[in-house]
Amino acid sequence: MTSLTQRSSGLVQRRTEASRTAAADRERSSAEEEQEPRRGETPEDEDGGDSKETRLTLMEEVLLLGLKDREGYTSFWNDCISSGLRGCMLIELGLRGRLQLEACGMRRKSLLARKVICKSDAPTGDVLLDEALKHIKETQPPETVQSWIELLSGETWNPLKLHYQLRNVRERLAKNLVEKGVLTTEKQNFLLFDMTTHPLTNNNIKQRLIKKVQEAVLEKWVNDPHRMDKRLLALIFLAHSSDVLENAFAPLLDDQYDLAMKRVRQLLDLEPEGESMKANTNELLWAVVAAFTK
Repeated sequence: MTSLTQRSSGLVQRRTEASRTAAADRERSSAEEEQEPRRGETPEDEDGGDSKETRLTLMEEVLLLGLKDREGYTSFWNDCISSGLRGCMLIELGLRGRLQLEACGMRRKSLLARKVICKSDAPTGDVLLDEALKHIKETQPPETVQSWIELLSGETWNPLKLHYQLRNVRERLAKNLVEKGVLTTEKQNFLLFDMTTHPLTNNNIKQRLIKKVQEAVLEKWVNDPHRMDKRLLALIFLAHSSDVLENAFAPLLDDQYDLAMKRVRQLLDLEPEGESMKANTNELLWAVVAAFTK
């Protein structure tokens, strides 16, 4: 009788423990579901394989591709990178869930006709991004993607809107990269003036970035933009718009270079309006693409 009672007690105890385990599993599963990123957004702690110390924003990656390693500055003839970096900011804020496009409406407005809406004004931890987000949040009526690229670049004829311009963007991004141990700071003397430059100090990080871009259109090519990582897809588009993508392909053999450029052209030939209507997409990303490829 005693042994039967003990067995019954043990059975009850095992059932109780099993119930507790099942309940804990359900709570853990529910918590994981709540933490999943929303459609078209990227988790902010995602580092794409880099350590926290070397996690780069889209703007920093584009600038790093454009910087001359030893000289520490971008080409004087590159007049595309300024607007390209502003496009990077909009996409970065979109991927972080801070910005979105207004609803397309019954008549379905085009991507370039839809206004940019502030979805969340939570700080991003990046001064440039927060500055751009503040401008967009406080502007009424809202502006389109194309307008914001021009306003943040200072390319406007309206003197009342010049205060939207983000100043010294390349220098501020370079200082961010100095703080992350990617670049260093030096002074170079030109004939008539001194200029602060930022030569490369951590070649591993830049080579990893170049390899990531190369593999996206070579070994890891998936022939479908919606199966590509959104941040990597945006990097390819914006690096091309900023006229720095060639720098990533320069080390390739001729055959590899031709294939890489052919696949980049395939991406550039996509119709942003149609792509933005597909599942699991980010409309703001495609709106920025449309602004640069129209």
